[in-house]
Amino acid sequence: MFDLKTRRVTQKLSFLLLLILAACEGEVAPQSEPVRPVRVILAQSMASGETLRLTGDIRAEDLAVLSFRTGGRLVTRSVGVGESVEAGDLIGRLEDVTQLNNVRSAEAELFAAEGDVDRTSVDYSRQSELLERGFTTRQRYDTALQVYRQAQARANAARAQLENARESLAFTALYADAPGVVTAVGAEPGEVVGAGTMVVQLAREEGRDAVFDVPERVLRAVPYNADIRVALVSDPSITTTGRVREVSPQADPITRTFQVRVGLAPVPEEFRLGSAVTGNVTLQGSSAIPLPASALTTVEGRPAVFVVNSETESVELRPVEIGTFDLSQVMVISGLVEGEVVVTAGTQALRNGQAVRVGGGI
Repeated sequence: MFDLKTRRVTQKLSFLLLLILAACEGEVAPQSEPVRPVRVILAQSMASGETLRLTGDIRAEDLAVLSFRTGGRLVTRSVGVGESVEAGDLIGRLEDVTQLNNVRSAEAELFAAEGDVDRTSVDYSRQSELLERGFTTRQRYDTALQVYRQAQARANAARAQLENARESLAFTALYADAPGVVTAVGAEPGEVVGAGTMVVQLAREEGRDAVFDVPERVLRAVPYNADIRVALVSDPSITTTGRVREVSPQADPITRTFQVRVGLAPVPEEFRLGSAVTGNVTLQGSSAIPLPASALTTVEGRPAVFVVNSETESVELRPVEIGTFDLSQVMVISGLVEGEVVVTAGTQALRNGQAVRVGGGI
């Protein structure tokens, strides 16, 4: 009897011990959160007074396309690429047989019409004198007056036709309207050209531009109406100054740069068309802090970045305000202090307050 009770107590104790062990095995010891490796950058605003140097070339301020105002076969072209011309110089001439015949025909029509005017004028004068004496009727006088006026009208029309024919003949010759240098030709002698077809392209001598391809972030830092020092690459001692005259409204689809034309004054003789030049300009300082676009994240729909706390070796999610941005860079205008360390890679796996290990970047 005693042994049976002892056995039952022992079985209950064993069962309770098994339950306790099973419960202990079900509990998982808490694990520490892993330390995330990140890349960082030091927040620094753009330096004031930095001098930027760009390379460009010399181009004409004004390019004129010279073409005929009428079509025909090009007989002669008096100039070629690289030749200098003066205002009034002959550029080319079209075949003018048809236009000459039209002029001769109009001259003949005018000669005949002026003869009719002379004849009807005499008849009208005679009828006018006879009417005053009472030796003719009013009807004959009115008829003579009407014929005389019709002859005058035909003479005026013939005179206008002659002017049109002479103008068409003048259109067969092409002259330079200003001094310049021929930079391209569009037609050769013997070709049939239409009205408006380019015969030559003329770079006028009124002015010269230095043309540069400028990145957008640099374009924003250039002071308005800044003086730009332009020097010849082959001889840096030959310099001049200029100011921005024109900025392309659209970026180049390949280089993502904007074409900037700098008007030069004065223009040294050595600054020939196509010459390579360098442009130097002092940039404006800015309180904006440039960061890689990869550093940007969001918090509650607002842009933010992760800032590393060097004391706790953890990150803080900091809302920021963005001024300008492009595909590779953002300009932070508030929310950061110069000298702070900002995470640039690994932001997708971070949370506020998480421990990090700097993996490079500074």
